[in-house]
Amino acid sequence: MKDPSRIAVGVAGAVAGYIAIFVLFSLLDVGNRADPITSGLLGLFVYSPMGAIAGAVLANWLVTRSGKDTGQDAGVGGVARNSLKSLGIVALLCTAGIGAYIAYAYATATPWLNRNGANPLLVFEVRFPAGVTVPTSAQDITIELQTDINTMPGEVSPAAFYRDGDQAVIAGEVELAFRTSHRQLAVNIQGQPSRIYPIGLTARAPHTPEFGTWRRLGDGSEIRYRAKWPGKT
Repeated sequence: MKDPSRIAVGVAGAVAGYIAIFVLFSLLDVGNRADPITSGLLGLFVYSPMGAIAGAVLANWLVTRSGKDTGQDAGVGGVARNSLKSLGIVALLCTAGIGAYIAYAYATATPWLNRNGANPLLVFEVRFPAGVTVPTSAQDITIELQTDINTMPGEVSPAAFYRDGDQAVIAGEVELAFRTSHRQLAVNIQGQPSRIYPIGLTARAPHTPEFGTWRRLGDGSEIRYRAKWPGKT
């Protein structure tokens, strides 16, 4: 049998040995039940690779025993040499697969909004019902952007606070780090109930130069907002 065919048989044996040991490891529930994560990692990266080595050697040895090999491939040295080549190809294929997955995850699955620079901002204003007292100190107001991926603290800008008739308006901003359409803004003022405002931006949060319309919460307060990207006004 030609050397490339021997190597192909060894690759098949290595894959079969890896899968067989992993399945056996799972069925027999080998390992520490109190720590299934560590046991699973041992199965994936210790026992199953041992099965791959055994499978490659066994496959090449069976080919030798079949009488189809002659010359330098017929001895123990040939079995070892071709087994190593088979395992090397399996390792290269695994490395290529992991590299391709990482590249895919970075390019498409990693939900960063702006991988190449500073994060865009959610710029907002909250208008309170008449009679609601709003502190003028930033220390008494806590802002938090909440998403299905992360939470991000924000900040208010007391210099931008103003009054709209008899209603107080606060202003602030918070970073938009991730691409998601599940966002809400928590505004906590000392001595008042927490207010949670849904944020209706799309997942990619495109830049908008002006605020959107006011959106009312059940308690009568309102919020308006826009996404501001770096380098834009």
